[in-house]
Amino acid sequence: MTKFRIVGISFDHMHMGDLLRMVDEHPDAEIAAIYDPDRKKMQNAVETFAIPEELVFTDFDTCMAAGPYDMALMCAATAGHADVTERLATHNLHIFVEKPFATSADDARRMMAAMEGSSKQLIINWPLRWVESHVTAKRLIDEGMVGDLREIHFYDGNRGPLYHLADKVEVSPEEVERQKTDSWWYKKASGGGALLDYLGYGATLGTWYMDGEAPTEVTCVVDETPGIEVDQHAIAVCRYTHGLSKMETRWGTFTDPWTTQPQPTCGFTFIGTDGTIASPDYADHVTAQTRTNPERHAIPVDPLPTGETNAIEYVLSCLKHGTPVAGPLDPALCLTAQRIVDTAVQSAAEKRTLKLLP
Repeated sequence: MTKFRIVGISFDHMHMGDLLRMVDEHPDAEIAAIYDPDRKKMQNAVETFAIPEELVFTDFDTCMAAGPYDMALMCAATAGHADVTERLATHNLHIFVEKPFATSADDARRMMAAMEGSSKQLIINWPLRWVESHVTAKRLIDEGMVGDLREIHFYDGNRGPLYHLADKVEVSPEEVERQKTDSWWYKKASGGGALLDYLGYGATLGTWYMDGEAPTEVTCVVDETPGIEVDQHAIAVCRYTHGLSKMETRWGTFTDPWTTQPQPTCGFTFIGTDGTIASPDYADHVTAQTRTNPERHAIPVDPLPTGETNAIEYVLSCLKHGTPVAGPLDPALCLTAQRIVDTAVQSAAEKRTLKLLP
């Protein structure tokens, strides 16, 4: 078959390098072009993947005119997601958005509306969806191991978004401090902050685990660090009809969870009527308790199935077979999660509990 032609749009998010690697390693895909107005941001990808200079663009329209492309990988700053999606949607291609979805549910709806009436898909990628422990936990919950799911406790984050580049290449603490002044991650207007960076993970996968159920109200508090205009620590409590769940996000963990799990442990804990499951990020097992076996016991993780070992492999398999993406990549599910994030943002600003925003 003809290879899927993939264009990389914007290098604001360091995950672009990870996604391009998945494309480069996929036998049925190719990097057809890359674009960013700042040529320097693309240099590492150019060298890593030996991208010819004629496929490297600093002008959006020129890049798109060099198509056609089958799918765009979009790694723009969060506040630009809606604008960039609307521009891309006119070019009749699938749009793969690296998390988070958007800065607001209104922007998320704009993105969905831009794709309405087209045969192309809007796809929202959440990398924790491809962590074996969390996929195994979903299977066990769906099989009824914990009974009716009542609570989800989520704690996640890392040392900070500037501490690592694509492929988790580390950056020195001195360089991190130097970059903070100019980085979009630390600017409110660009959609920066730990809450927008990580709460979407907990809210999106949490909604997946809850089979689409939304909370009725949200209470959120954030830190207020002098000299930093965005939050670096946020705690949201979600009230569901059946109980409370907690979602906590942190920039400034002692270590990064993909190298050495910090304390508290990054990941999920699930509590049901008949059992509990702890699912740490990147673990080789989950830990369960059940009424029939109340002692904590380890369950080895399931290997990700063929066709779903990473986001690009899964999405291209869906596109090849003409099936819509599902679970945390589905914009409809992600919209419910975005409403949770929106409510948390407003709750923190108003310092009070709010009903889930529409």
